[in-house]
Amino acid sequence: MSGTAGTAICLLRCDLRAHDNQVLHWAQQNADFVIPLYCFDPRHYVGTHCYSWPKTGPHRLRFLLESVKDLRETLKKKGSTLVVRKGKPEDVVCDLITQLGSVTAVVFHEEATQEELDVEKGLCQVCGQHGVKVQTFWGSTLYHRDDLPFRPIDRLPDVYTHFRKALESGARVRPTLRMPDQLKPLAPGLQEGSIPTMEDFGQKDPVTDPRTAFPCSGGETQALMRLQYYFWDTNLVASYKETRNGLVGMDYSTKFAPWLALGCISPRYIYEQVQKYERERTANQSTYWVLFELLWRDYFLVALKYGRKIFSLRGVLQSKEIPWKKDQLFSCWKEGKTGVPFVDANMRELSATGFMSNRGRQNVASFLTKDLGLDWRMAEWFEYLLVDYDVCSNYGNWLYSAGIGNDPRENRKFNMIKQGLDYDGNGDYVRRVPELQGIKGADIHTPWALSSAALSQAGVTLGETYPQPVVTAPEWSRHIHQRPGGSPHPRGSKRGPAQHKDRGIDFYFSRKKDAC
Repeated sequence: MSGTAGTAICLLRCDLRAHDNQVLHWAQQNADFVIPLYCFDPRHYVGTHCYSWPKTGPHRLRFLLESVKDLRETLKKKGSTLVVRKGKPEDVVCDLITQLGSVTAVVFHEEATQEELDVEKGLCQVCGQHGVKVQTFWGSTLYHRDDLPFRPIDRLPDVYTHFRKALESGARVRPTLRMPDQLKPLAPGLQEGSIPTMEDFGQKDPVTDPRTAFPCSGGETQALMRLQYYFWDTNLVASYKETRNGLVGMDYSTKFAPWLALGCISPRYIYEQVQKYERERTANQSTYWVLFELLWRDYFLVALKYGRKIFSLRGVLQSKEIPWKKDQLFSCWKEGKTGVPFVDANMRELSATGFMSNRGRQNVASFLTKDLGLDWRMAEWFEYLLVDYDVCSNYGNWLYSAGIGNDPRENRKFNMIKQGLDYDGNGDYVRRVPELQGIKGADIHTPWALSSAALSQAGVTLGETYPQPVVTAPEWSRHIHQRPGGSPHPRGSKRGPAQHKDRGIDFYFSRKKDAC
């Protein structure tokens, strides 16, 4: 490397990892000095667009701070460090270019949605004014954007199944990058800067609920440890499809999402580990299902196709007019006081821990939009609280649930009582609502249907110790006093969509056989 290669600033955003990081990889090969940089952008800590709730709540902020700290420690072991600043990235980069006088390139991974694109536009303007090269890459998804069989992006299918089939039959996952053991040093005289605290953002460190399904810390180190545990130490990945709809505990699902959201783990690395596991241990529907979920995450690249529409009241189906409401029922929903136990248990888990199961998310979103008819953009509450908030996945899933996104089924609606019975038949999860702990068995899902004597014996007074339901859907009545079957979710694997997914599994294994 010649002495004229200069200094590269590597702006890290949702790619807080040292492995499979093309930004760091490129800079290592094209600069004498490499500055890994993370900026705590003040725009991430103001109010949300529609309802002015904090964009970043305490659970995600703690996870982010842990991730930044972990990456700094990892980079130090490689002869570098993570430079940390508070400020808008375009302003911080401008200051560094001026301060150092040796910056020849600014490198970053591109993002998909408007606020992030605006930052990239600002960076390009700053670099243009100073004659500094801008080098960008794509690295947040399993399949690279340029490898999608849909060009231009406007041709991306509006139905997930079409998207999945096209990728599984006509695209490849790029291999992970081999990263150097040692990184180039920082430019001389540059201070790494201190990592802020929760208090610096006016927030308190949240108390860890011992019942949380996600008791993990942020950072690449923990992400890789989780994969090692879930795949190789316990073989839990081999039963993922059977357990993924669980509600209680750490091990019913991979729990990769929080780390994926911040880029602490590469989806391509997960893919390669699945492939290795299938070669060395077993390949079954569960191992495929991990890849299926990564592909579903990729599908919300639909944000590239629709842009700002994914945040609009009408969603991506602009012709569909729905009379969304705004009223005090939202407070009941967000506080877990709707009087519908399955909804309330999930919403209280979210507030207490920053986490909610996939099954819970689908149900509470359906309840808000279909049963209460409230403005779907109250999804901003999830943006505030979720530890694994990801802009494309969050808003894409909410559009899907609200019926104004990419869903081939019209008016999809979840039955709260049936779902509770299917996935929490004995009420063990819902019984975490302390007001209802005295109700035994499946009756806990419909306390309003119990006799006065039964409620009295359980210590429940509806309207006083626990709310009357704010709404009761007519279809719920078919399941009142129904007892669940022997399976924890007896009907969970016999729905239409699962049949389509199984065809994907058949294709996956037939393709692997052909490749051998």
